[in-house]
Amino acid sequence: MSVQALAIGLGLFAALTLALANVAVKKGEDILVGRAMLSGCAALLVVPAAFFLPLPNDATWRLLACSVPAHFFYQICLIRSMQRGDLSLVFPVMRGAAPLLTAGFAVVVLGEHLPAVAWLGLVLATGAVLVFALPARGVSLRAHPDKAALGWALATALGIAVYNMIDASGVRAAPEPLTYIVWLFMLDPLGIVITALVLRRRELRRAVSEGWRTGVAASLLSTLSFGSALYAYSLIEVAKVSALRETAVVWAALIGSVYLGEGFGARRIVAAVVLAGGLVLLQFT
Repeated sequence: MSVQALAIGLGLFAALTLALANVAVKKGEDILVGRAMLSGCAALLVVPAAFFLPLPNDATWRLLACSVPAHFFYQICLIRSMQRGDLSLVFPVMRGAAPLLTAGFAVVVLGEHLPAVAWLGLVLATGAVLVFALPARGVSLRAHPDKAALGWALATALGIAVYNMIDASGVRAAPEPLTYIVWLFMLDPLGIVITALVLRRRELRRAVSEGWRTGVAASLLSTLSFGSALYAYSLIEVAKVSALRETAVVWAALIGSVYLGEGFGARRIVAAVVLAGGLVLLQFT
């Protein structure tokens, strides 16, 4: 298998597992508690791996120090958006706006360059997923009933773009890509778990005792998703990996329609086809 094919496979696998993890959190009674359990369990799952990997070097520590606050910002915005809107509304916006922002940061910060056709694919893919968030027919954007949810979703997209850039640099600067991935997973839960302990101590305690199986399953999915994406960052351009991972919106809409009772109409089917076409342009330039 070529490096390019491996990276594409990792990106698509990351998309599916990302969607499943977020559906599991959305289905729970308390999204803040669900995210805290997911992050905390993910940290515990990767701890053993730290004993078999090289320790972070100075550059890795510096990037981790930047990444952890960026991830905390992302998680807070994600929680607020999911509290206020359906998964099929906020998830496409937050994940769909991220590739363009990530690509822009990759060009400016990492010095990456994409050909014109690849940029066209990115624009088509991102535009397609944003179609998921349009209001129902006959409802103007000004009268959109989910303005607050959309605002938080856009803030989440910014957080995704920022941590993508930091983490892409981190896996490349680390003595071993898995070193950065494991240490990020161990440090990432600190902010959100502390927040849950302050605001939802009783609910978190009950969730840990009664729903730990769901938390472990969701954290395993999240670990596989983000770990796959981070490793793919060390193989091909950041913008391509990010765009592949954002196909999670299609999986989230399909799974949400089955398990959360959210619709998946003709407009979203067309958007999914356009999304696939944009990704083809992106990958085969």
